[in-house]
Amino acid sequence: MSDTLAQLQKNLQTLTPSHLEVIDDEQHHIEHRHEGAGHFTVTIVSPQFSQQSLVQRHRMVFAAVGDLMPTSIHALSIHAYTPEEFSH
Repeated sequence: MSDTLAQLQKNLQTLTPSHLEVIDDEQHHIEHRHEGAGHFTVTIVSPQFSQQSLVQRHRMVFAAVGDLMPTSIHALSIHAYTPEEFSH
């Protein structure tokens, strides 16, 4: 597991996820690497997303990611759900 992947998972714990999946998508972006900054896909389920718009959820994820963007993470694909949405 890369240091960035581990730190990303740790940072996202602040959102108290009931489900968290972080995928390193670097293999799909070999032709345009960004000086060590990676590409990741996050699927996160948190009760903190209740009553939040999609934009607000993404802002919450970016706030949790913190200073990993843009130095360690170049691109982040986010799938953010409430527990009720994820169970359907």
